[in-house]
Amino acid sequence: MRGSSRVAALAGSKALDAALAGGVDRSKLGDELLAVADTIDGSATLRRALADPSREAADKAALAERLLTGKVTPETVVVVKNLAGQRWAAERDLPDTVEELGISAVLAGAEQSGRIDRVEDELFRFERTVAGNPELRDALTNRQRDPQARAGLVQRLLEGKAAPETVRLARQAVLAPRGRKLDRTLEGYLALAAQRREQVTAVVTVARDLTDQQRERLAAALQNIYGKPVQLQQVLDPHVMGGIRVQVGDEVVDGTVLRRLDEARRHITGS
Repeated sequence: MRGSSRVAALAGSKALDAALAGGVDRSKLGDELLAVADTIDGSATLRRALADPSREAADKAALAERLLTGKVTPETVVVVKNLAGQRWAAERDLPDTVEELGISAVLAGAEQSGRIDRVEDELFRFERTVAGNPELRDALTNRQRDPQARAGLVQRLLEGKAAPETVRLARQAVLAPRGRKLDRTLEGYLALAAQRREQVTAVVTVARDLTDQQRERLAAALQNIYGKPVQLQQVLDPHVMGGIRVQVGDEVVDGTVLRRLDEARRHITGS
């Protein structure tokens, strides 16, 4: 997001934090914000009316209040009013921010229920399962398929096996990608979970399961680097051939045997 949208999103985050601190039903708040985001995103007229920088902030906030009062909880009205009253650099930054706050509220509900560790792990496993199965990936991302069929597939895959917040967020990722690939959408959700817990998530690719001692040593080493607690998400890949590959956000540390052999070959051959 560009400057004014970043400022607007920060104001929205503060409004969400105030709502969460007030003892609101976090899951309900999250569901309502996600529904509002989908509504705004699906209507070009409404999106322009609420995000138009040439309109008075008070007029946009009043419009949001008229549209939502009696349909959602007062806390949701307050958060969306706050967002509508901000200045946005691009129209789509508004629904994207409403969605992000909705995701954060759902995660806050998981945190309150003591399930946020589980939700983060399940979302990561879901993303890896989809990435490793082209047929499943196509079934979940093909826009030609009926949306309810895609949502139903998510339910069948996760219902009874995952936390309710995991199911809710997986459905959201499949049904409202907003032009993003599914893996990037889920990675965004995981980043919000890590941010909420004030920690860093590291994706660790290895040929064999790390021992508890190895996990502890690696987490400690990464914490020294990044200055925050580190959540390790392990991926098994037989092609690694020993060693380890660690990715934190866009940063990659590749210490695998395969990588070192390839570097040696290129050094010898000059290619």
